[in-house]
Amino acid sequence: MIQDRLNEYRIMWIICCFDLPVTTKKEQKTANEFRKFLIKDGFAMIQFSIYGRHCPSKESAEMHTHRVQKNIHEKGAIFVFKITDKQFGNAIFYINHKKEPPPKTWQQLELF
Repeated sequence: MIQDRLNEYRIMWIICCFDLPVTTKKEQKTANEFRKFLIKDGFAMIQFSIYGRHCPSKESAEMHTHRVQKNIHEKGAIFVFKITDKQFGNAIFYINHKKEPPPKTWQQLELF
């Protein structure tokens, strides 16, 4: 039971992957609006169409996931998942065939 309570407050990462149509000017505008929303909400680009956001708690992760849900447009596919800070820290990044640490833009300082 104590472990369940600790898991509720675990530091989380939200990863948002999306594939939005961009064949018309209107679709391009819609896709850009979604990207701008993610950036305004604190997400950083990991790769094209993959954005991540650090959240200090499970509650915060749920709130930001709900915000993404409210901004989904009628066309396209959006995949959102949450992982713990420890799981994100175990990720391996390869850039030009070289193992690299996560870019500094993904790190976040939190003061309690």
